Amino acid sequence: MSMKLNLTPPLKRSHWLQETSFANDAMTCLQHTEEADVAIIGGGFVGLWTALSIKEQAPDCKVVILEQDVCGGGASGRNGGFVMSWWPKIASLRKFCSAEQALFLAQSSENAISELGQFCQQHGIDAHFTQKGWIWTATTAAHIDTWQDTMAACEQLGAQPFEVLDAADVAKRTGSNKHLAGIFEQSNATVQPGLLVRGMRRVALEQGVLVYEQSGVSEIQAGSTATLLTAQGKVLAKQVVLASNAWAACVPSLQQAMVPVNSSIVLTEAMPETLADIGWDGEEALTDSQLMVNYYRTTKDGRIAFGKGTGAITYGSTIGPLFSEDAACIDLTEQHFRMTYPQLSHIRTVQAWSGPIDRTYDSLPIFGQLAGHSNIHYGIGWSGNGVGPSRIGGRILASLALGKQDQWSTCALVNRHYQKFPPEPLRYWGGKAVRLAVMKKEQAEMQGATAPRLALWLAGFAPSGLEDKA
Repeated sequence: MSMKLNLTPPLKRSHWLQETSFANDAMTCLQHTEEADVAIIGGGFVGLWTALSIKEQAPDCKVVILEQDVCGGGASGRNGGFVMSWWPKIASLRKFCSAEQALFLAQSSENAISELGQFCQQHGIDAHFTQKGWIWTATTAAHIDTWQDTMAACEQLGAQPFEVLDAADVAKRTGSNKHLAGIFEQSNATVQPGLLVRGMRRVALEQGVLVYEQSGVSEIQAGSTATLLTAQGKVLAKQVVLASNAWAACVPSLQQAMVPVNSSIVLTEAMPETLADIGWDGEEALTDSQLMVNYYRTTKDGRIAFGKGTGAITYGSTIGPLFSEDAACIDLTEQHFRMTYPQLSHIRTVQAWSGPIDRTYDSLPIFGQLAGHSNIHYGIGWSGNGVGPSRIGGRILASLALGKQDQWSTCALVNRHYQKFPPEPLRYWGGKAVRLAVMKKEQAEMQGATAPRLALWLAGFAPSGLEDKA
């Protein structure tokens, strides 16, 4: 089997990456034939955690990372920097997991948050790791108590990760009376994702991982030893790991597993005094309860990074300008920022960018091997929540690549059944219709109204969101 992969031109640099020294870091482009025990396609969080996990277990294993841009140039350097658990997805986990597996994965995802902080401290990575928790809010009456089923599912497993907040406390702690209710998960954190991914790259290099940037894989020639072709070189690898996030949509056998969707972020000017004045000085991360979720947090220098999962898609899942700097999606994101914080109308937004989310139907990742190729492994479908769980993904992919039978390679996320997206053209045109219906439904809810029946029916076909909702 031979697969042709579509390479993507460099995307607009996010604020997070611009704050790093990536432009001055020494970079190596593959220009020769390299041999590897494990070759990893993708130099973001998943690829780097996989490499680091392999080196931890098998220090002599030769690991090569091939990155088409620079480490952090893709989704890992473009997200909101939320380090979250899978407790909000416990109901989705329970649909294909035993109680024991759901509890194991949710607890592991929570542990991964503090482990990330410890990793940064151990390796001197100043990624602005701030563990001040996350508030899941309702910004319309229709969304109040949408978390009740999630909390009940946690309690059935003997877990209580959430604390219910009263309305006044939510409004005070979030700096906006648009927040009508909420619950708090204490374990969550935020990071500056660009600094984190570049720090991980440094550690990987220190531990002997060969990192080749500007070395996109144009073709995979499968076999007992796979050949990965780049523009100027090739890698002969015994094991291959696909860790390319939304870019994995170009792999034919994975196209129906997930859909790349747009998420956009606007960043304000620095305003630490204003944040203190409005009361949002506890550094909690926030999301609302929309399916096209709003997610927002403050930064070390007193800015608000306000993001929105806009759900915009492309025909054939092509990664292009929509996932770099899409004007319509950025405008929609700014509108929601202004609606959430109307008292900040005098505050300027100074930067904005877009990025891709590799969305599965249940918003949980999928791991496995390409059909007929037991030495080509993949981990896809992070669905906007990969900063923390990617550490788990790295352990799973490392165990698969090393041929280990352990708690990671045999967990319920590996070779699981999942709902598939339809092929083109229904995938695109149906997706656009569902997105429009979701927008109408959520616009109506903001106004205290009910959307038309057709919109409600079509919205029911949308994949689940960042959190499971009643």
